[in-house]
Amino acid sequence: MMTWTQETNPVGSVWISALLAVVPILFLFWALIIRRMKGYIASLSATGMALLIAVSVYGMPAGLAVLSAGHGILYGLFPICWIVVTAVFLFNITVSSGQFEVIRHFMASVTDDRRLQALLIAFSFGSFLEGTAGFGAPVAITAAMLVGLGFNPLYAAGICLIANTAPVAFGAIGTPIIVASQVSGIPEMAISQAVGRTLPVLSFLVPLYLVVLMAGFRKAVEVLPAILVTGG
Repeated sequence: MMTWTQETNPVGSVWISALLAVVPILFLFWALIIRRMKGYIASLSATGMALLIAVSVYGMPAGLAVLSAGHGILYGLFPICWIVVTAVFLFNITVSSGQFEVIRHFMASVTDDRRLQALLIAFSFGSFLEGTAGFGAPVAITAAMLVGLGFNPLYAAGICLIANTAPVAFGAIGTPIIVASQVSGIPEMAISQAVGRTLPVLSFLVPLYLVVLMAGFRKAVEVLPAILVTGG
C-alpha cells in the first residue's frame, strides 16, 4: 500500500507554501465569478492545478495523487451528490403536492415582524434544511420564502447566507464531521463533542448579529427572548 506524509513547508516559507496551496481555490473563484466559466470546466481546471501543485511542489507521488482525486470524485458522487439529489427530489414533491405553500403560509401567519420572520425562516428552518439537505439548499429555499413574504431578493439572500453560518458545523447528516474525522484521524465522537461545545455560543451570536444587522442593537434587544429561544 502506497503511503505518503505531507510536507507542510515544502519551499522553506510557511506563507509561500500556504499561498501555493490556496492557488487552486483562488483560481476557482476567479474562474466562476470573474471569467464566468462553466462550473464543470472551472472545477476540472482547479482539480488539475491542485494535482500539479501537489506533485511538483509538495512531492506527492503522482499515482497517489491520481488515486486521491478519484477518491474525491467518488465521495462527491456518493454520499454528497446523493444527499443533494434526494433533497431536491423531496423538495419538488412538496412543491408539486402544494405542501410547501402550506409550510410557507404557516410561517408567515405566525408573525408579521420582519425580525422574527428572519429568525424563524432563515435561521431555524434553515438549520433544519441544513441538517437534511445542506450544500446550499437551505439558503436557496429560505431566501425564496423570505422573498415571498416581501423581502428584497438580495437582502433576503444576504440574511440567509449569514444565518447559515452556524448550522453548517454539522452539515447535511453530519458530513463535515465525517470528513474531518477521515482527514485528521480524530474520532468522529471527539470532533462532534468539540463542535457541540462551541455551537451553542455561535447559535446565540449569529441570530443576535442577524437582527442587529437588520434593525440595530436596540431593536435586537426587544426580541432577545426570541433570539435566545432560536439559539437554544
